[in-house]
Amino acid sequence: MASLHRKPTLVMGARGSVGKFVMKRLLAEGVPVCASARRPAPGQFPDGVEVFAADLTDPASLRPAFEGARQVFLYANHQGVHGVIEAARAAGLERIVLMSSGSVIHPSSAGNAIAEKHREVEAAFAVASDVLMVPVRPLVLATNALGWAYQIQANGSVALYQPDALTAPIHERDVAAVVCAALTGAATQAVSGLLTGPARISQRDQVAAIGRAVGREIPVRELSRDAAMRQFSQFMPTGEAEAVLQFLDDAAAGNSPAALTVEEVLGRSAITFDEWALDHARDFR
Repeated sequence: MASLHRKPTLVMGARGSVGKFVMKRLLAEGVPVCASARRPAPGQFPDGVEVFAADLTDPASLRPAFEGARQVFLYANHQGVHGVIEAARAAGLERIVLMSSGSVIHPSSAGNAIAEKHREVEAAFAVASDVLMVPVRPLVLATNALGWAYQIQANGSVALYQPDALTAPIHERDVAAVVCAALTGAATQAVSGLLTGPARISQRDQVAAIGRAVGREIPVRELSRDAAMRQFSQFMPTGEAEAVLQFLDDAAAGNSPAALTVEEVLGRSAITFDEWALDHARDFR
């Protein structure tokens, strides 16, 4: 039987925008890794990485994935949290690093439906005191801007609600780096601080950065709240669409900060949105 310190770290959602960087970084650091996806297929993961088919809402699928793992990285899912806790308890996991949301500790997000779902997940782990959970809490993910890609590709422009709202989007590589710090180091409060990019930038200026990355100007058209609700409701439940608009209203009121958590944990500045746009230029072409 492998010694405890050589038991692998399970990266759930290892094909996702954050999970793939968590897996890559851990492998580069020589940390034993296994991975999971809801529907894994051959060739999706590096050679030598054991892969499980697992779903956070299906406790039976979690048992074989958790068994033999030392610790797990996973995403918050309030629908499956109690099954996750029971599977973690049965497997004797040393630690769960949870991809939560900065809205849980962001005062003006209290009551927002999406924020409260993340709060429910964290609260469930807090009650299960025998299962160590370390939350990582990004407030605004830069990958949210990928939702503009279709409009930019199809129309050469983008329609936005609250285009001048200021947020500090964080690159998924920085989120993954903080996750890895939580997995490979001592569990400290620093890794669970409000996680943001280095500076606030408006949605309009984010589009301008994407334009520079792809080599053309991208006009912005402002959406009314009603029009934005209709647009978002095409892709998500109405309650979630309202929650997204509330986040943007809050940002427009000046309540979405930039924090220094990345610098505190990693010892360097967070990656700028301009660099994120360059990394993702082909997604908008």
